[in-house]
Amino acid sequence: MRNDLSSLTMEDVRKIYRRHEPKPVYRHRFFSVLIPFIEKDGELNLLFEVRAKDMKSDPGEICFPGGHVEPGEDPEHCALREMAEETGISQDQVTLIGPGDVLYGYANYTMYSYIGAVPYEAYQQAKIQEEEVDELFLMPVRRFMEQGYDNYVEDVRAKVAADFPYEKVGIDHNYPWRYGRWPIPVFDLGERVIWGLTAQMVISVLQTLYAAEEEQEE
Repeated sequence: MRNDLSSLTMEDVRKIYRRHEPKPVYRHRFFSVLIPFIEKDGELNLLFEVRAKDMKSDPGEICFPGGHVEPGEDPEHCALREMAEETGISQDQVTLIGPGDVLYGYANYTMYSYIGAVPYEAYQQAKIQEEEVDELFLMPVRRFMEQGYDNYVEDVRAKVAADFPYEKVGIDHNYPWRYGRWPIPVFDLGERVIWGLTAQMVISVLQTLYAAEEEQEE
């Protein structure tokens, strides 16, 4: 970054921002997951994976296939790539239905989701990446609707550095920093407990499906 911008003109600003690609102002991570629907014996199921127990991040937890969006990579491609790498179900075996909702996390990350259809035969022939995945399993969509979920809340509050220059910026130690509330839903399905971000994505899918059904009934 130049120390002296005094020579800049309005035309320079126009040229720079015509080709500027928006990016996060601060550190930020991007993730993308595939939410795979599989029809088995006439019933809709969601495909989940169990993370390997020796993973550094979230070992043993249940999630959808997905991961970090690589630099220059499209989130849609990331979801399909991660699906293929983690489950062995290739991209040409997935029919992409469309984008799901986007989850904006308070811990400097964004999670994209994409809805896909996968043949049951592809699931049966899946070959997991054992370094990252312990197992795959199906859960009927009706189980989520029948069981419901419990919702817990995490209060997210600011913890400001002890040496913050309150006087210099014109505020005192009682300044009302912004805070948020983060939902932590838990589906207790007996043999499986699905919670946190994955449960949030399940809820977003169910809400979308419910809303569409209600529109058709009106």
